[in-house]
Amino acid sequence: MYLFLAFLLVPIIEIALFIQVGGLIGLWPTLAIVVLTAVLGAALVRTQGRMALANLQRSFAELDDPTEPLAHGAMILLSGVLLLTPGFFTDAVGFALLIPGIRVAVFRYLKSRVTITQFQMGTGAQFRSGPAPFDDDVIDGEFTEVRPRQDPSKPSKWVEGP
Repeated sequence: MYLFLAFLLVPIIEIALFIQVGGLIGLWPTLAIVVLTAVLGAALVRTQGRMALANLQRSFAELDDPTEPLAHGAMILLSGVLLLTPGFFTDAVGFALLIPGIRVAVFRYLKSRVTITQFQMGTGAQFRSGPAPFDDDVIDGEFTEVRPRQDPSKPSKWVEGP
């Protein structure tokens, strides 16, 4: 029901805003604002997206819960879609989602509405710090010292056949 209302109300709001702003400042300035917000929004989404991806990679590297960085990334992606959609209402919502404080508030609201029943990271292997269990073992092996060629103009013999 909410999705139906969104698909119904958002175009009506956008058309009304286009008529109001176009009547106030004219057609060409209105179109220039729409194009400018799309270009500016794309640049902001690119930089914010890179930061969100770095935060997500950091959370994976530190084995932290990746829920918040993933949610921020999804909201930045949604803001990019909204900013590339022509209209003043969608641009306002898209720019609002680029503000980290608003994303945090939206995440907290969504987090209070969602119940997680199970969460697991990794394959179940336990990570432990300290020495490896086989540090005292000695591995016996043989080696052959390889000396570099003396004359670099002559080809090496190791690639030649019998």
